[in-house]
This record gives sequence, structure tokens and C-alpha cells, in this order.
Amino acid sequence: MPIRTGKGTISLPEGVYINSSAGVAGSKEKEGPLGKEFDIAFNNDKLGMDTWEKAESELQKAAVTAMLEKARLTAADIDVIFAGDLLNQCMSSTYGLRDFQIPLMCQFGACSTMAQTLAAAAVFVASGAAERAAAVTSSHFCTAERQFRMPIDYGGQRSPTAQWTVTGAGAALISRMPSPVRIESLTIGRINDLKVKDATNMGAAMAPAAADTLLRFLADTDTVPKSYDLILTGDLGKVGSDLFRELMLRHGADVSQVHNDCGLMIFDLEGQDVHSGGSGCGCSASVFCSHIMRRIEKGELKSVLFIATGALMSPTASQQGESIPSIAHLLHLSA
Repeated sequence: MPIRTGKGTISLPEGVYINSSAGVAGSKEKEGPLGKEFDIAFNNDKLGMDTWEKAESELQKAAVTAMLEKARLTAADIDVIFAGDLLNQCMSSTYGLRDFQIPLMCQFGACSTMAQTLAAAAVFVASGAAERAAAVTSSHFCTAERQFRMPIDYGGQRSPTAQWTVTGAGAALISRMPSPVRIESLTIGRINDLKVKDATNMGAAMAPAAADTLLRFLADTDTVPKSYDLILTGDLGKVGSDLFRELMLRHGADVSQVHNDCGLMIFDLEGQDVHSGGSGCGCSASVFCSHIMRRIEKGELKSVLFIATGALMSPTASQQGESIPSIAHLLHLSA
């Protein structure tokens, strides 16, 4: 059963494992540094669909299908699936997963959704509410631009602090059956709001949440950053990563030697003209469920903190002059 450690961390002492995972990505991601790491990388970002939104649903379908095939299971073997995306009413998840007929609980944590769905699935399995649970998350550059920013055809100049929404998805299967990757514990984030209002600078909005969650976890577990092989943030990008490291240093915790960010890993920042890096909940989902999972499975990484960060904004709130609250959820994984 899950137990509380400290003020905010949930330990899973009886063993909860990630048995299978799959990361899928689009054409720009395929051309990046991790292009060969994805289980599937598509050449065309419409995936044969007639709208971008349908294409994102196909990303989720492809990720779940690949995850099930790797686990040699069918949809009927999954007790519950936690899913989420960036679009209104989680429409990518709803339409992408409807044919599987797996009991579904949609989640919205903005770009923190991969960690949020993993955490929910892990607690369900640890508590006995499910034997097998799955987590899946996606984003798509064109659907995010349509909903949150500006028409792509407008050709507006992007701010140097702006990030590029990843076209990708990740899915993971969780159970009590032992495997090379174990979920040791998790820390649920709390809302941070430093009154950042610039929707083109998500890294600045989200960095305080990443620092807050990590500091709480370190205090609860009486550990230091050097206790871990990798502290992986979701998609702070270059601006947000620099701020995150500075905030941690102000609290006496130097993460510079062990920190990396999915938004910095998935693209070549200069060569692919993505400014501050990648973003979108498909960013951390696709990187974690492919490249990072393989490194843990191979034993290259023994102890990893995965911290996915999210900006809890909406276009309506931004138009009304509201600031951008942020959140970050953390999972501790071991080989």
C-alpha cells in the first residue's frame, strides 16, 4: 500500500513497475537528436488524417498500440487508462482511445500531464484498485498553435523565449509485476504563481514549480541532488532550465551536474530553429517513454527523478490579463 513520507511524498514500498512503454513523434522530432530513439516517428504530421486534431488522436492510438504490442497484451488486459492532452475537454485522448474500450480517466495537467497520469496509475496499482493501469499523453504543434497562440499561416515572429510544441505522445504500462524499471515514490505538485503573464515564456512560469516540488521531495526523503543519476524536468526549455538551476542554487541545492530537460534534448535548438526548446505534454511523454526508459532498462541510469512541469493557463484567462499558474509532479524511478 502507498505510505506517506514526510509532508508530501508518497512511497510505494511493495513494488510498482513500468512493464512497457512507447514513445512516438512527428517529422520535426524525427530530425532531432533523439530521432532514432522513438518507437515510431512519422514522416507527415497529419498522419493521413484530414485535421490536425484527428492526427493528434492518432498519436495517442499509436503510442498505446505500440505499448500493448511490446507487453504482448491486448486492450482487454488493461483495467484503467489515465490519459490527457492540451486540447479543450481532452479531445485528443477521448477520440484517440475510444476504440480501445479501456475504462478511461482523463487528466489535465498541461505539460505536467505525463507525470500526473503516471502518478495516478501507480497509486491505483499500489492500492489494489487496478492490476494493470496505463498512462498516455500527447501534444501536437499545430493543434496547440490553433488553440493557444496564433494561426500558423499568419507567420508571426516568435519570441526568443518561445518554445516549440512537440508533436508526439508517450504511453506506459504499470503493474505489480517486477520489471527493470520500478516507481519508488512520487510527489504531487502544488500551484506556484510568480505572476508571469507572458504566454511566450512558459519556462519562466514553470521553473518555480519544478524547484518547489523538488525541494519538497528532497526534504521528505532527506536526500540531495547528487543522490540521483539524473534529475529530468519536463519542458522548461533553455530559459526555464537556467531559472530552475538558479532557484535551486538559492536554496543551497546544486543540480547543475545531474539536471537535463526534455525540451532541450528533443531538438537541436540552433539547427532546428526552436528558440528556447521543446514544450507540450507530448515532449516529456515521448522522451521519457522512449530514450529515458531504455537507459534505465539498460542500467545506464540507476536512479532518476522525473519532474514534468505544466503551465495551468487557458486562452481565456490570458486574454483577461491573468497570470500563468504552474505545477510540477515528480516520480522517483530506479533500475
